[in-house]
This record gives sequence, C-alpha cells and structure tokens, in this order.
Amino acid sequence: MTEVRSYQDIDNLADRLREVPYEPILRTIGRVAERESIEAYAVGGMVRDVLLDRATTDLDFVTVGAGTGIELAEAAGEELGGRTAHVYPKFGTAAIRIPTEEAFPDDHTDDTLVLEFVAARKESYRSHSRKPEVEAGTLEDDQYRRDFTVNAMAIHLTPDRFGALIDPFDGRRDLERRTIDTPLDPEETFEDDPLRMIRAARFATQLEFRVSDRVFDAMGTQAERVEILSQERITEELHKILEADTPSIGFKILEASGVLAHVMPELQRLKGVDVVNGRDHKDNFYHTLEVLDNVAERTSDCPAEETRWLRWAALLHDIAKPETKRFDPETGWTFHGHEDVGARMIP
Repeated sequence: MTEVRSYQDIDNLADRLREVPYEPILRTIGRVAERESIEAYAVGGMVRDVLLDRATTDLDFVTVGAGTGIELAEAAGEELGGRTAHVYPKFGTAAIRIPTEEAFPDDHTDDTLVLEFVAARKESYRSHSRKPEVEAGTLEDDQYRRDFTVNAMAIHLTPDRFGALIDPFDGRRDLERRTIDTPLDPEETFEDDPLRMIRAARFATQLEFRVSDRVFDAMGTQAERVEILSQERITEELHKILEADTPSIGFKILEASGVLAHVMPELQRLKGVDVVNGRDHKDNFYHTLEVLDNVAERTSDCPAEETRWLRWAALLHDIAKPETKRFDPETGWTFHGHEDVGARMIP
C-alpha cells in the first residue's frame, strides 16, 4: 500500500527531488527555460509520485506561450543529448527521447526516457458547437484541464524557484485522504473525455485509493459515454489496471459504477448467483477477481510485459459461464464446455 504522510505543509519539493534520479534533468530544463526566457513547469504524475515517494518515468512539462513547448523541447534536447521523438505544431506539443544511460548514468536500462512538452492552452465552447476553440493559456488554464486533483499539481523549474509547488485544487489534501477527485465538476470532466472514468478506476487501483463519492456518482450517470471511445484507448487503461498489484480494485469500481457494463459486458454478466430448489453456485465475477489477484500476487516480481497476457487469461477464464449455465435437478448447476465457448469469444 502506498504510504501517505501529511502533505499540507509541503510547499517546495527541492529536497525530495534530490533523491530522484532525474533531478539533474529537471534542473537542466529549468536552466534552458530561463536562458530562453520561457516560463516552464513540471506537472502531473511526476509531482504526485515525488510526494508519494513512488518511482516514475512520467515526465511532463508545461510552458506558457504559443510555440514555447516545442521551442523548449528542442533546446533541452540539445542540452540533454536527446532526439526529438515527435512534434505536433497544431497542438503545441513535442517529445524528446533520452537514452537512459545519459539520464541515469548510475542506474539505467537499455531503454529511453521520454520527456513530453506542451504549451499551456485553454478551451472554450460556442453554444452551437461541441468543437472547442483553443488558444494559448496560462499554467492555471492547463491545471483546470487536468483529469484529477492529484495530477493537477505543478512545480517551478527555474533555478531561483526550483521545486516550488503550485497546487490550486488541493491535490495534497486528496493524497492524504487517499482519494481520486476532479478539479472541476466530475460531470464536466467526464463529458470532456469519457476515458477519464476508466482512468479514475485505474489510478485508484495503482495508488490503492478510493474514488470520491461525487466522482463515483458521475461515473454512473456518464457511463454510457465510454461507448464513443476507441477500443485502443480503453485497452491501454485496462492493461494498466491489470498490471497493478491488486487489479480487482479497478474492476470492482468499474462494475459498481456501471461503467463495466459498457466496457466489458461479458465480464459484467458473470456477477450474480442463481438459486433453484435451494441450490446455488458461486458468484463467478468475484471468483474471477480472486483468481486475478492471486495471479497478480504470484507474478508481482515479473516484468509487466511478460505477465500481461497471463493476467488477461485469469480475467477471461470464465467469460462463457453465463452462456453455458444450466441447472440439472440431480447434479445442480453446470457450465459444461465453457472453456471452449470462452476461447471462441476472445478475438
């Protein structure tokens, strides 16, 4: 379980950042930003994870001013020995890749570290259109657009204010409460991007937090909207739930809120117990989650990419039981052939 201490009095992370391997990268970006007269911040998951003493490679940066995200990415890439991974001028975003031997000379793998840069923006909607009008914004505008309060914190990078924390939505409070909540009304947050409902379950699973009552209620009223999402985006979030230490947390949240019925209706149909003549069967939904957690516990020391499909197999191993369920007055409930039918249900 993630250890949570009191965070309310923490207003600067400079001391904590000295303990993380990517602190030199942050300081280099801060110096480059100052040299280029660019207002720049580290934002999101990195700030959250530094507070929680969690390892992270989620390094996201926000700049203020049109085009400055790309400008800082290119300038910082030259200083850090990285190369530009992608640039999207339309959205003011860019990413650079840094070999881990450059980023972490004392502790690296044969992989690369990706740094994401984006220029702050704000969006507004005309009454007759659902297409947002986008314009350059401030750091505050960017934080308003973040999914959850614990991901809406930022820190200064410039040398004179390095590590100073900016937390307009009390993300520190929600870390203490071990709660996933939204900066704005969750109905509005999920209306903007329904994937955030699944992300709420995902972060609750990874951090072993709860979702706030208002977030849970909004997930229920907005659940149907997940059907407009691409399967690729949904699957990416489900992968992350499955790779957590206790993946059942996320699936219980998705089921209880009503979201699971629109994401994986076959899994939803496993829930429930039928009784005939006083004879019942186990709840196959909760049985499935027990199997999944057992597999997760036994594979916790293995790389995620090596155990992902084993965990998917645990999640789906009884998927055809609702289709094959029969009651025999002599033997009780049977699910004959469910493994064969289930195999044919998986694309």
